[in-house]
Amino acid sequence: MNPIQLTLLIFAVMLLLMALRTPIAIAMFIAGVTGYVLKAGWLPLASFLNTQAFARFASYDLSVIPLFILMGNFATQGGISRALFQFAAAVMARFKGGLAMAAVMACAAFGAICGSSVATAATITQVALPEMRQHGYSGRLATGTLAAGGTLGILIPPSVPLVIYAILTEQNIAKLFAAAMVPGLIAMLGYMVAISVYVRWVPGQAPEHEEVPKLTLQALSGIAPIAIVFIIVFGGIYGGKFTPTEGAAVGAAATFVAALLKREITWPKFKLCFLATAETSAMIFLIFLGADLMNAALALTQVPAQLAGVVQGWGLPPLLVVAAVLLFYVVLGAVMDELSMILLTIPIFFPMIMGLDFGMPKESVAIWFGIMVLMTVGFGMLAPPVGLNVYVVNSMAKDVPIAESYRGVMPFLVSDTLRTLLLLFFPPISLWMVKLIG
Repeated sequence: MNPIQLTLLIFAVMLLLMALRTPIAIAMFIAGVTGYVLKAGWLPLASFLNTQAFARFASYDLSVIPLFILMGNFATQGGISRALFQFAAAVMARFKGGLAMAAVMACAAFGAICGSSVATAATITQVALPEMRQHGYSGRLATGTLAAGGTLGILIPPSVPLVIYAILTEQNIAKLFAAAMVPGLIAMLGYMVAISVYVRWVPGQAPEHEEVPKLTLQALSGIAPIAIVFIIVFGGIYGGKFTPTEGAAVGAAATFVAALLKREITWPKFKLCFLATAETSAMIFLIFLGADLMNAALALTQVPAQLAGVVQGWGLPPLLVVAAVLLFYVVLGAVMDELSMILLTIPIFFPMIMGLDFGMPKESVAIWFGIMVLMTVGFGMLAPPVGLNVYVVNSMAKDVPIAESYRGVMPFLVSDTLRTLLLLFFPPISLWMVKLIG
C-alpha cells in the first residue's frame, strides 16, 4: 500500500467510525492505530503508546485548559450572565432590534471570562431568550442571534481553541490572545450591524418600539465583577505579573469570589462546576491522545511533508493557499467539532503555511494564521447541517423549528464571511495589538 492509499484509508476509517456515532477521540485513535500498524507494525505502535500519554499530559501548558474552563463554569453558575444582559439591554434597547444587539453584547462580555462557544450560547440563552420572545422577537431572529452570539465565546479571549492552537504550534498564548482582541470586537460589531440591517429588510422579526429600561447604578454595578476579573487576568498577563497559566488560575479564583459576592452559587452548583470542568477537560485530553496517534500515523506516511512541498512547488499566491485551507475548514465543520478540527489538521497545515512567503516574520504569520483558523472554526459552529450552537439554542426554544433557527443565522454567516475576507486580506488588523504590547 503506497503512502497516498494509506493516508486515504486512515481518513476513511475515521469518517466511517464518526458516521457510526463513535466518539471523535476513539475514531481518531482507531484510525491512527490502523495506519500505524499497517506502516510500522505492532511493536513500534506499542512502544509509541507506552510513552505518548505521559509525554502529552506532562506539559505544564496544558493546565491552562481546565483552569479557563473552570473560570467559565464559575461565571455560568454564578449568575453573572443576567447582570450582563440587563446592562446591555439598558444601553441598546432604544434601537430597533436593540434586545438582540444586547444579547450579542452580553455574549461578548461573557465570552471574555468563559472561553467556550457552547457554554456562552447556552448561558446567555437562558436569560435573553424569554425576554426577547416576550418583547415580540421572532423565534428565527432570537435563536439565530443567540447561536451566533455564542461564537464570541471563543473569538474573544480567553479561547480554549486558541490555547490548543498555541500548544500545537508552540506559539505565545498571550500574543495570540492579544491578536484575537480586535477581530473579536469586529465580530461583535458585525453581528450588531447584521441585526440592524435584518430587522429593517425583513418586517415582523422585531418589534417597532420597545420599552427602554433605565441605565441605573444597579445595572452598572452588576457588570463590575466581570470588568474586574477581565482587568485582573489580562492586565496581569500583559503587564508581566504572571504567565497565562497563572492568569487562568487567578481568573478562576476571582470569578469564584465574584460568584460568591452575588450570592447565587450554592454547594450543589459549586460541585457541578468542578464536575463539568472535569468532564470537558477529559473530553479534550482524550481528543488530544486520539489526534496525536492519528497524526503520528500520518507522519509515518510522510504525506503531510510531501503535501507542503507540492503546494510550495505550485507557486500559488500564499493568500490563495490560506483561502483554500479556510474553505476546507468550512467543509470539515459540517462533520467535526472545532477542537477535533484543530487537533487533526494543524499538524498538517501549519508547516505548509509556514513554508510560504507572506512578507512577514514567521511569528507574525503563525499568529495571523491562528486567528484566521479561529474565525473559520466559529463559522462551523453555525453553518448547517451541524452548527452545534444552533442545536444547543434551538433545544432551549421548544416552539421554534430547527429550520427557522438555521434561517436565523444566515445574516450572521454573511457577517462572518465579510469579516474573514477582511482579516485575510489585511493581516495587520490582527497583528497591531501584538506589536503594541511588544
